[in-house]
Parts: sequence; C-alpha cells; structure tokens
Amino acid sequence: MKFVSIIMGSKSDYEVVNEAAKLLEKFGVKYELIISSAHRSPERTHEYVKAAEAKGAQVFIAAAGMAAHLAGAIAANTTKPVIGIPMGGSALNGIDALYSTVQMPSGMPVATVAIGKAGALNSAYLAMQILALQDSELATKLKDDRKDKQEALKADSAKVEVIL
Repeated sequence: MKFVSIIMGSKSDYEVVNEAAKLLEKFGVKYELIISSAHRSPERTHEYVKAAEAKGAQVFIAAAGMAAHLAGAIAANTTKPVIGIPMGGSALNGIDALYSTVQMPSGMPVATVAIGKAGALNSAYLAMQILALQDSELATKLKDDRKDKQEALKADSAKVEVIL
C-alpha cells in the first residue's frame, strides 16, 4: 500500500498539520499521522520511519517548530522524499524552524515549504505531485484542482473588477 507519512513533533502542531491531512483525504490519498519528536523520542522516530517505509510510505511530511530537527532526523533514516513544514509559535515566529528545516547538509535533502498553515497545505500538494509521477488518476485530479482555482479567481475578479 502506498501512502504519505505525516509526523509532527508535538500535539500543539496538530491543528496546522491536520490541514495537510484533510487535503490528502479530499484527493483520496492514504496517509498515516503520528506525533514523534527528534529530541524527545528519537528511537520512536527512527523505528517509525523504518516501519512506515517497509509498509509503503512514499513521501514523509515532517512538521516541527523551534529547533525543528525532525525533518532532518527523518531524512537521515530514509531515501524517500521528505518535506519539512516549519512551525510558528516560537519567540522568532517560526524563522528559527525555517532555518533549521531548510539548512540541511549535502546529501540529506529536505524540501521545505512555508511556515505554518500555507506550508501544511503545500506539503500535501507537493507530496501528491510526487505521487502523481506514477499515478495518472491523481495527476488528473491535481490538474482539475488547478483549473478550479483559476475559475474561482476569475469569478472573484468578476465581482469586483473595474476595467476601462
């Protein structure tokens, strides 16, 4: 079974990370979601990544704030794509998490998205784009979603536009 694995470092990340889960559900993409920390439960994180990969995880999404080592810890344990969501809420409003997530050493890539909710949604879209490379049905759904967004924008504009 192919699926996306979502790992968040803390229960406080759930409200934001759940946006990614809801989007995956909307597109019919299977996922697992757990809480595990690179710092508070490193063995659990390591064991989960290995088990998820063996079960069919194709992409890992990792959400963490502050030191935000989670995505890197996952990348160290798999060659599957890892997408990091830096979380806000720290004294630096997520900039610390952004830097920690994006600054990976050579050979340990983590695709890093925006801080917070926009990042959670984009992590799901990016995971689906990766899966769609080998799933034409999902690729069609993503193309249709883009068309729907274009049409919604046109409709919004028509309500307010003033053109000479």
